[in-house]
Amino acid sequence: MTTKYVFSGHESFSCKSLWLKKGYDFVCNGNKFNEPDAVIDLGVGKNMVSSIRYWLRAFNITENDRPTAIGDYLLNTASGKDPYIEDLGTLWLLHFQLVYFGEATLYNWLFLRLQRERKNFDRTQVLNAVRRYMIEASKIKQFNQNTVKKDIGVLLQNYVQPTKAHSFEEYSALLLDLDLIKTDDGGKTYAFNIEGKRKVAPEIFLYAIIKSKGDDMTIPYEALQNLGLIFCMNDMETITMLQNIADNFHNSLDYSDIAGIRQLQFKKEIYPKEVLDKYYGK
Repeated sequence: MTTKYVFSGHESFSCKSLWLKKGYDFVCNGNKFNEPDAVIDLGVGKNMVSSIRYWLRAFNITENDRPTAIGDYLLNTASGKDPYIEDLGTLWLLHFQLVYFGEATLYNWLFLRLQRERKNFDRTQVLNAVRRYMIEASKIKQFNQNTVKKDIGVLLQNYVQPTKAHSFEEYSALLLDLDLIKTDDGGKTYAFNIEGKRKVAPEIFLYAIIKSKGDDMTIPYEALQNLGLIFCMNDMETITMLQNIADNFHNSLDYSDIAGIRQLQFKKEIYPKEVLDKYYGK
């Protein structure tokens, strides 16, 4: 995970549904974002060109303006598993990457830090939390209140259904269908949607475990609980998910809960592509 603190780059645009595919094809064709023809090739304004570039990086679809392995796996027109992002599982996968890899700092902090402190929040509380986290990291000199305010607004556009939409464009944010953040008062306050069962496939959750565990073969529940937070799962949902994964992949791993000590034990190495192939092969 990156240790940079990034709260800008999106040019105040949320990530639109077709932008990742559009941007992925753009770089695959050898185009450069800083070339004058980029606005023509992408069919968007100059600021949106910069925004697409940012979101490709934030979702780990590109690195240094080149496709990543997961970018190719998902979005390649000929061989990609879901090039037009039509499967809900792909949205969960992209959400995990956006939060976990931390290229967009606010998303990591909101789901993994602020959610531990409170389930309901408003914009000022998020702003104050970011200021506090920057102080704790001895980076307060990098804190710009106006920049963070804009970042909070874009994050909410990415996840929260519009309450007073004036155009269809307001429903075009990529991650809206995940229904992870709600508002019941027109946007004055918000809440992590932890009610009801998450529609996360076991394979997608296992992919997240594998990507985050490093070389460890035994994963303590505290680490698994963090992944549950990314998907807005409560403890019971997380435990049920781990039991489901253990049932589906019993030849490769075990989940145990003995004397209150919960952990996931890998019997052998499982590769991320192997897990995703099983999901997309259904």
